[in-house]
Amino acid sequence: MADDESFENLKAARKSLKASMEQSSALSSAINEAGLKVERMKERLPSLEAAIRPVGTRKCGYFAMRDQINGAIGPAAAVLKVYDVVRELENSLSFESCSDLHAYLSIMKRLEEALRFLAGSCGLAIQWLHDIVEFLEGDAFANDQSLLNVKKALRILRVLRAIEGCARLDGGVLNGAFNKLETEFVSLLMENNATACIASSPLPVPVIQKLQAIVERLNAADRLEKCVLLYTGVRSLNARRSLQALNLNYLEIQVSEFDDMQSIGSYIEQWGEHLELVVKHFLEFEYKLCNSVFEKTESDAWKRCIARFAEEFRLVSFLQFGRSVTKIKKGPVKLLKLLDVFAVLENLRVNFNRLFGGEACGEIQNLTRDLIKKVVNGACEIFWELPSQVELQRRFSPPSDGGIPGLVTFTTSFCNQLLGEDYKPILIRVLRIHQSWKTDIHKDEDDDLLLKQIFSTMKEIGLNLDAWSKTYEDISLSYLFMMNNHCHFSQLKGTKLGEIMGNSWLGAHEQYKDYYAALYLRESWGKLLILLTKKGWISPPVGGATDYHQGSDDKKRLKAFNKAFDERYKKHSNWIISDDCLRQKVCQLLVQAVVPVYKSYMQKYGVLVQQDASARKYVKHTTQSLEKMLSSLFQPQLSKYCGTKHIRFIGKLKSFLTNHFRVTRKAM
Repeated sequence: MADDESFENLKAARKSLKASMEQSSALSSAINEAGLKVERMKERLPSLEAAIRPVGTRKCGYFAMRDQINGAIGPAAAVLKVYDVVRELENSLSFESCSDLHAYLSIMKRLEEALRFLAGSCGLAIQWLHDIVEFLEGDAFANDQSLLNVKKALRILRVLRAIEGCARLDGGVLNGAFNKLETEFVSLLMENNATACIASSPLPVPVIQKLQAIVERLNAADRLEKCVLLYTGVRSLNARRSLQALNLNYLEIQVSEFDDMQSIGSYIEQWGEHLELVVKHFLEFEYKLCNSVFEKTESDAWKRCIARFAEEFRLVSFLQFGRSVTKIKKGPVKLLKLLDVFAVLENLRVNFNRLFGGEACGEIQNLTRDLIKKVVNGACEIFWELPSQVELQRRFSPPSDGGIPGLVTFTTSFCNQLLGEDYKPILIRVLRIHQSWKTDIHKDEDDDLLLKQIFSTMKEIGLNLDAWSKTYEDISLSYLFMMNNHCHFSQLKGTKLGEIMGNSWLGAHEQYKDYYAALYLRESWGKLLILLTKKGWISPPVGGATDYHQGSDDKKRLKAFNKAFDERYKKHSNWIISDDCLRQKVCQLLVQAVVPVYKSYMQKYGVLVQQDASARKYVKHTTQSLEKMLSSLFQPQLSKYCGTKHIRFIGKLKSFLTNHFRVTRKAM
């Protein structure tokens, strides 16, 4: 049993070994064949590697661009959605009117925001696609359809991104909307342009709010300057209408057409009223209105508006007229007119600084500064020359009628005007400005300068009177002349000039008036009365026909009196006493001095008339006629003329004084 099992095992082992040998032989053959194949593949590998490399690269490239493509999908999808919104808003805006301004502006705002978002989304998508195009533009994909599609998409996105800019160009939807807003802006202004210029509320609040909203939107679109032009264009119509009611032809008058201050003076008051009306009412109104309309822009648009309105309201012409006043020849009246001009400018100083402070009003600023400089210098020059001007009149003759010289009445009246409430503050202000240009000066010194100059002027007038009184050949007329002038000065009590000259000065003139009145009566009429008294005649010889000689003497005495009286009356009838009270007083004194003596004499002479009929021819005056004649003396000649002639005389006087008040450097 054991041997059988061993044999079987050996038999099986041999079979297995045989099978292994057969497999090894087959594997060896297979290996040999595989080696040959590998050798053949190795020989073909370089060419295969060269052929397969682009395919691998392309596959890797697609995987690499996957993130870029995914990044572009989001912005591209947003572009499509935003574009739909833009188209919807454009349609709404094209059919919407500005009647509901709030709704229209809301749509505009949403459209602008949508266009900006569209442009932003397009820009982001373009950046992603641009990177894809750069990659796909390699040799392997130069003609690939995907590259062409990407490029087409890129072109479309660039067109969409430009929609916002195109919308603002002519023909664009936003440009059309802005044009509608500008039209609505003009319509609102035109509808309310008839609002009164002088009003507490320039325009209704809802209108102002609409205008502000339009300006704010146009300003955000860089169209503010166009808005300013539209605004000033409409409001300028109102300016021209306002000026039509004023006669401003005098602003065009050239300096050469004015002979003197009298011819231009009549226009200065009108000029001041018109300038104040234009600045304080018309321009202030426009200032408030344009400030309200443009206040939310935080710009100086209102300054450009005011510059345009100033041009429409002829501010330059107004300032040039003021300059014309400064070019008229010098004279005291010119000083007052220059102060009038300065008062107008000073009254408007705050308004000018507020309204015309911008760069756009540079011409007005320069003209105003130049005008103020010329007015101040011109006024001070005339004021400082007043005493010397008065002194220069000393070489002229005094009035032949013994009246008050025009220089005296004019100068005292002139000084009263300078010291009055209307001119004194202005003159002090002018002096202060003039001095500040040269040296520092305190406020109190301004008053001192003014008073000292007035004192000096009055002193020169006194010296003139003394010199003039000595030129009269008739001493009686000299006394009358001094009496008249001292009376004039004494009556300055209660005036501004009288106040600063003082009571002692006024009292002295009152005393001198009475003193010269007494001298006049004694010198002129006192000698006449001697003719009616025996002291004026040589006594007749003793013995002889006493009655005869007495009658002869009375006739001679009366004849001499009549002759002397008539001569005096004729001469003194051409003399005047300007003051009514003084004239009545002097006439009364004459009547009291002459008539009683004459009456007494005639009572005695009446006996002779009864005895000798021929004596009657020597009785030329009755007591009543003599009194009437004496009471009618010294009447001012002006009273004989009508009011028109009186005004003409005053005009000639002022013209004369203006001409003779001029001082040349040579005369100085």
